[in-house]
Amino acid sequence: MKTVSENRAYGGVQGVYSHGSTACGCDMTFGLFLPEEAERGPVPVIWYLSGLTCTHENAMVKAGAQKWAAEAGVALVFPDTSPRGADVPNDEAYDLGQGAGFYVNATEKPWSTHFRMWDYVTEELPELIFKAFPVAEERQAITGHSMGGHGALTIGMSFPGRFRSVSAFAPIANPSASDWGRKQFTAYLGADEAKWAPHDATLLMRKRGFDGPILIDQGSADQFLDLLKPEALAEAMAARRQGGIFRMQKGYDHSYFFVSSFIEDHIGFHAAALYD
Repeated sequence: MKTVSENRAYGGVQGVYSHGSTACGCDMTFGLFLPEEAERGPVPVIWYLSGLTCTHENAMVKAGAQKWAAEAGVALVFPDTSPRGADVPNDEAYDLGQGAGFYVNATEKPWSTHFRMWDYVTEELPELIFKAFPVAEERQAITGHSMGGHGALTIGMSFPGRFRSVSAFAPIANPSASDWGRKQFTAYLGADEAKWAPHDATLLMRKRGFDGPILIDQGSADQFLDLLKPEALAEAMAARRQGGIFRMQKGYDHSYFFVSSFIEDHIGFHAAALYD
């Protein structure tokens, strides 16, 4: 692992690190914020998964999360959204290929060699971080925006007991029924829709739900509402009687202005669960 940069921030350290990834078959970069408390021992951690076109840097720079994480005494991890490099396949469209890993393990060519973001985010990167940094493996939470909200929800529901809380900003909530999902799942996983179901938050909510609290924020003026399909997830949560909060925020769109407006709420929501 290489240190790309480390900057003092809110009494803690915002670092950027790179390493060779076995899962993705290329070098990967991630951001990690450690609060001041990490100098004295392991701290709880919140995973932040970013959306389409993003790198590790977008949320790290734009969300304003470090201030609130420092106040709560929690670490933040900002993984990249896909493998990258000259040898990694790509597509001319912004919503497929590099920057659009969708947090799945691709099984179809040409994507299957490198696009194994599920294994990277759930196995390889956690193992590296827990060995190298003072982060408490037994106290984890996960959140994300858009494609990253999809990833946070599906990962959270697929690993019972790992995460104490899950939240999402404008998640791609029902990708099996959306062009933000059907296109990518077909490319990465093939045409058999049964293989898509483990990566659809609405279907997972109907099937198993989450064993802890959930917070969802969605902007009412989001320009991608028809692609996100938040109503499907809200209906699934209600039908399952899932413990959680779903908020439609009037007038907010899909941008990081929306995320930064409510990131304090999400950090506080997770901190309450992590320190319970």
